[in-house]
Amino acid sequence: MSELVLGQLAPLAVLGALLGLDVVAFPQAMLSRPIVAATLTGGFLGVPERGLLVGVALEFFALESMPFGATRYPEWGSASVVGAALFAPVAEGTAGAMLLAVLVALGTAGLGGSSVHLLRRVNAALARRQQVRIARGSGSAVVALQLAGLTADLVRGGLLTVAVLLVARPATTALLGALTVSATLSRAMVVGTASAVGLAALWKLGRTTPGAPWYLAVGLGAGFALAGGLL
Repeated sequence: MSELVLGQLAPLAVLGALLGLDVVAFPQAMLSRPIVAATLTGGFLGVPERGLLVGVALEFFALESMPFGATRYPEWGSASVVGAALFAPVAEGTAGAMLLAVLVALGTAGLGGSSVHLLRRVNAALARRQQVRIARGSGSAVVALQLAGLTADLVRGGLLTVAVLLVARPATTALLGALTVSATLSRAMVVGTASAVGLAALWKLGRTTPGAPWYLAVGLGAGFALAGGLL
């Protein structure tokens, strides 16, 4: 692992834990959305614009899996931290840097989704042990279960972030040295694939959700207006 990432590993673990917690458990403030989480990570590492690049790509993929109900879906909070942390320290123009960062982030999102599902089963087992106390109306039992679930989810996100970075950082560094594809082509692969997935997701949502095209139009207008004011 490079010196930069190694020196920031503990804070990145905390950031991954907090953003992983936001996905489901608390506070569900949309901070875990890739475009937000990756930009925050990039800003923490001093290059918010590089975090934003990865975040936009991951956000397109995330649009395909909306976290509704009790279904299993990718965990994008910790995954976005990983993706941005892998991409941010790499020199601008390095071939394959964005491609590898996004691929690792996608894999991390899948692992994170599986870990959330496993945590739900653990929480269910803990709840069954407290079933009698809860049936009696014990407030302390409910509070204990809530705190246990929140703490476990926090630890889960932090451990996932650390584990993936410890493995992925040296692996991606080695792969970047061996890639011969141009930086433009590798980035175009990411942009093209992410755009196709995101546009397909928007088309699907627009056809099935009343008023969705209007919300999308207003959102795009506000985004372009904001971007124009910042440029």
